[in-house]
Amino acid sequence: MAQQHLDPTDPTAGPAPTGDALAGYLRAQATEFLRALRLHRETGSGPGGTEEAVDAARALRRSVRRISGSLHTFRPLLETDWSENLRPELAWLSGTLSMEHAYAARLDRLLLALHRLSGAAVFPAQSAGGPAPATRSDPATAERGNLTVGAAKAGALLERQLTLARTRAHSTALQALGSSRFHAVADKVAVLASEVPLTTTAARADLGPLAGAAQERLTDAVTGLPLVTAGHPYNAEALIHGLSPDPAPHPQDAPWHQVRLLLRLHRYSREVLLGDNALVDVRLLDAGQALNRHRDASEAAAAAASAARTPRIAPATAYALGVLHADQRHEVEGARFAFQQAWQKQEVRAS
Repeated sequence: MAQQHLDPTDPTAGPAPTGDALAGYLRAQATEFLRALRLHRETGSGPGGTEEAVDAARALRRSVRRISGSLHTFRPLLETDWSENLRPELAWLSGTLSMEHAYAARLDRLLLALHRLSGAAVFPAQSAGGPAPATRSDPATAERGNLTVGAAKAGALLERQLTLARTRAHSTALQALGSSRFHAVADKVAVLASEVPLTTTAARADLGPLAGAAQERLTDAVTGLPLVTAGHPYNAEALIHGLSPDPAPHPQDAPWHQVRLLLRLHRYSREVLLGDNALVDVRLLDAGQALNRHRDASEAAAAAASAARTPRIAPATAYALGVLHADQRHEVEGARFAFQQAWQKQEVRAS
């Protein structure tokens, strides 16, 4: 069974990790948070920022996710009021800090896709001359020409919309980092770096059952995924929904996003149990990367669809955005197939 293969509490590996291991892990992550916060303050706060500032923000998000995930998985071993008050604050902080990077990455993804699809620059040409006349009447050539004409304006539209969203996200993050709410969170994490509020019986409690429960939730969620549909190279239902005027999130995406979160929790629980002895599980890494691509492509497709709903845009621009949307939904299907392949390798190697 896959669960036996992934279970880090193999009795042959030595004594079962206890609450002391959890405390050590949380202290280490809290220390990393404080280090990243100090570096972030030292490297400036301009939009985009230096490479050091970007690395600091990434380290902040990384430590916050791990603290929050561990509080969730091992919550019976922690003081209830403390952990239940801190977890939503960490979720708020992680979400706030991630948005600027998400918008920047989404724009890069969409502009690269537009360039790949059209073979043209994705910004309006500065030449005063008009487009060259078509020399062939082949429908494929005409279709490519329509895409090329619309791609530049589509790229400029996405640039305006997503750059504005990124700028707003940057301002929101700066306001958050200067707020009393953030300072309250930082104070709690600072205390966590030296003192972990475990329950009276947690220090010697076996972490295995709680980590196993996190793994079981992941396995159950994967079982509920439409992996048969993901085995097909094209999912027409996904494309049809995405092209509808309904701006609601795609109904097929939510279960996959949930599996991504559960996989992350499982990975963090392995880190807690194995500590410095934790090795990178390539199969879990491959599955996680596929789900990250799934998230990125689905959000990029939604951004393209949203841009296509902009009032009074030219037909060629709308056409290019529609092609871009379809391309990103194909990327979603490809990511689902990649996840399926990675997950099935886990099961085969564990048998």
